[in-house]
Amino acid sequence: MVVLNKIYTKTGDDGETALGNGARVAKHSMRVTAYGTVDELNSIVGLARLHADGDIDQSLSRIQNDLFDLGADLCRPDMEKDVEAEYTPLRIVASQVKRLEAEIDAMNGKLAPLRSFILPGGSALSAHLHQCRTVARRAERLTVELATMESANPDAVKYLNRLSDWFFVAARIANDDGKADVLWVPGANR
Repeated sequence: MVVLNKIYTKTGDDGETALGNGARVAKHSMRVTAYGTVDELNSIVGLARLHADGDIDQSLSRIQNDLFDLGADLCRPDMEKDVEAEYTPLRIVASQVKRLEAEIDAMNGKLAPLRSFILPGGSALSAHLHQCRTVARRAERLTVELATMESANPDAVKYLNRLSDWFFVAARIANDDGKADVLWVPGANR
């Protein structure tokens, strides 16, 4: 269990931070950028929840917990080198990806097929979910970039990929099951 007695430590005043394995890295490192973007996403999910209820709110609550799991995963590089760890590092697992896929399929079953791209907007919840989608995509891109330089859990990348799809479909559900989606009209303002 995490115990935070003091919020500021002054250990980051020199531009470095500690990873989950104790290693010190620059605050602008790709790993910190990736898990920092996951943290940003979690904050935006919290904003979306202000407009959610029922199943969507329950799913968003699970997603917020998963995003903390994901942050813990990304802040702990090289599982093989964690021999000094007092506990097994937390990793995103395939079952978390499968849960998102099942939820996407269930939500998508309620929707008519798309005949146009959708503009972010409609209801307040939908607009926030579209923002979640775009930040999830950015987190995915950063995690993929991280994986080209250092070790990264492949299930973490899959989770972020499915999560952005989840947000897209949930945004349509939040727009009266897609009936209130704002459709793109190519060249409408020429």
